Amino acid sequence: MKEDRQKMGYAHFQQIGHGIHLRQFSRAFVLADDSGNSTQRLVFVSVDAPMMGHGARKEIVKRLQKRYGDIYNEHNVIISGTHTHSTPGGFLMHFLFDLPILGFVKETYVSYIAGIYKSIAMAHVNLAPARMEYGEGELLDANINRSPTSYLRNPPEERAKYKYDTDKTLAQVRFLAPDNRILGVINWFAVHPTSMNNTNKLISSDNVGYASILMEKALNGNGTMPGKGRIVCAFASTNLGDVSPNTAGPRCSISGKVCDQESLLCKLHGEECFASGPGRDMFESTKIIATKMFETAMKVLKEPGEDLTGPLGVVHQYVDMPNETATPYDPVTETFNALITATQHPTSTASPRASATASGCLPAMGYSFAAGTTDGPGAFDFKQGTVTTNPLWNAVRDFIAEPTAEDIRCQAPKPILLATGRAKFPYEWQPKIVSCSVARIGGLVLAAVPGEFTTMSGRRLRSVVSRAAGGSKVVLAGLSNVYSDYIATPEEYQAQRYEAASTIFGPHTLDIYLNKYLKLTEALMKDVTLDPGPQPPDFSDQLITLVPPVLWDAAPWGKEFGDCTQQPQAQYSYGDIVTALFVSGHPRNSIRHGGWYATVERLESAEDDAWTVVATDADWETKYIWHRNNKILGTSHAEIEWHIPVGTPAGTYRLHHYGNYKYILGGIYPYHGFSNSFEMETRIEIM
Repeated sequence: MKEDRQKMGYAHFQQIGHGIHLRQFSRAFVLADDSGNSTQRLVFVSVDAPMMGHGARKEIVKRLQKRYGDIYNEHNVIISGTHTHSTPGGFLMHFLFDLPILGFVKETYVSYIAGIYKSIAMAHVNLAPARMEYGEGELLDANINRSPTSYLRNPPEERAKYKYDTDKTLAQVRFLAPDNRILGVINWFAVHPTSMNNTNKLISSDNVGYASILMEKALNGNGTMPGKGRIVCAFASTNLGDVSPNTAGPRCSISGKVCDQESLLCKLHGEECFASGPGRDMFESTKIIATKMFETAMKVLKEPGEDLTGPLGVVHQYVDMPNETATPYDPVTETFNALITATQHPTSTASPRASATASGCLPAMGYSFAAGTTDGPGAFDFKQGTVTTNPLWNAVRDFIAEPTAEDIRCQAPKPILLATGRAKFPYEWQPKIVSCSVARIGGLVLAAVPGEFTTMSGRRLRSVVSRAAGGSKVVLAGLSNVYSDYIATPEEYQAQRYEAASTIFGPHTLDIYLNKYLKLTEALMKDVTLDPGPQPPDFSDQLITLVPPVLWDAAPWGKEFGDCTQQPQAQYSYGDIVTALFVSGHPRNSIRHGGWYATVERLESAEDDAWTVVATDADWETKYIWHRNNKILGTSHAEIEWHIPVGTPAGTYRLHHYGNYKYILGGIYPYHGFSNSFEMETRIEIM
């Protein structure tokens, strides 16, 4: 958790972190084949992070190998980001992704590596005999397509195979001990973790993170602190590219009129086309969507599952996307054709062109990328569906890096706003080499992809992989190992809404992935060893940052760190909010892995002064909010809130704040402090 830093996801410079609502967790699952191939391992990690980068994954694998030898490597470690948009950035080591965070942030980078590595090490230590079951269930009213007009570009014959324009199936793998005790659960459901919008300044794992906490509490017991239970439950990302949790749909922020950022534009000055719902605010919306996912997952968990018997295996390959060619895919016949006719945008005057191969392009971002989405609008006058250029913005683009005529042709009909593949200062802006993995878990195939597949892109990939795997069930694990933005279908690409404008390798990006994952799956099923592919470049010696370090902390005159300067009231009841202020150091002084910045404690024995922790800063009911009072003097305070949930036992409680301060002459030192105690009484209403 990094306060006083921009949070990642919305690329919004005003979205600066000031505390915690929901903590980030790394949930690791280590699988070992006991069928005779004792060296085969698979690691799957779902981490409450926006995505993952080459550098962080490489360092995690390096630490694992230092401890365990060659058991774990780049071949068998899959790290999937949940894609929450409300957590710290600055760790991806590609300039465009770190730019909104003002560059590389070493503390964030180290925190992610340490936390993910620790979770894998814990899973390794806890290896035990287990069997696996697969289940799935339908979940409605928890997602909508945020680019429905793009989805309609896909062939009607293909769309007719599906009832909805987003995937409504929650897929689940559960791990069971020989005595049928639940050891762990992984759920996949297509939804963006953007219930918390770009006005939020508290770290949050969003809807999927809270769903994980709800399920872990239900299975471990409600008294279990988040992150401390025996049973681990993940809600991992899948083909969520065009899928929003904001089910009330987009409306203009002032007039309240329906909008779409393309044809239905907002008219009033300062209005944004913003999606929200289903709750009254982003906190309630997050809770509603999370609860829907949790309840569906618990329902699936209680139903009979399909045994995932069979071998464990994984194949991995690095792929140089701009230099890849592939046979185009026909989604109607579900075959790879030697000859296709490329669909043109309706406004294009160009003739349809035939091609026997589909080629990748150097990375580039289109104009509609700058428009943002209805989950997080962009800036200036950009709008969705833009297929023409602007001389002024082209001049700005060319100052950074000018695209060649070949780049423009390759990316058409995308108008290039940023020629990121040509930009070299200060280092590579977006990845050219991506990480592709396919894993076999008995009768289930896991396709780990390095970006955000749209609904139809994910359906095509699952179909291709399933046929190559003899009809096996397929789960797509999104945002795995490295982030290469979006993957829209070639048909959706013509519309150039946000997802298409952010499909960086050009109109045939999906075709290339379909060809590649077909070959990977075939190699997996035949147990063929593949060439590892080109290694990604290392930019660790070129990284820059404009984020200043913590220089020092100081307590106000007459106070000490941890002093409670605003005490809670003497009495509270259900639904009340307890608030206290503490003299604080900067949270960046300590990442507090496995610890807390704030807890709620109940008095168990007055005679022994024995207190029990009943909630932490990782619980839904708490908020830890940090403010720097004076940057020059180094003073700051922490505000701790506890929203008392229904069912809290009556008794005596207090708030407890932990932290570290940086002494002006050097050194970082821990401190802690308590609020006064207060009574929680049961309120009885007579109707």
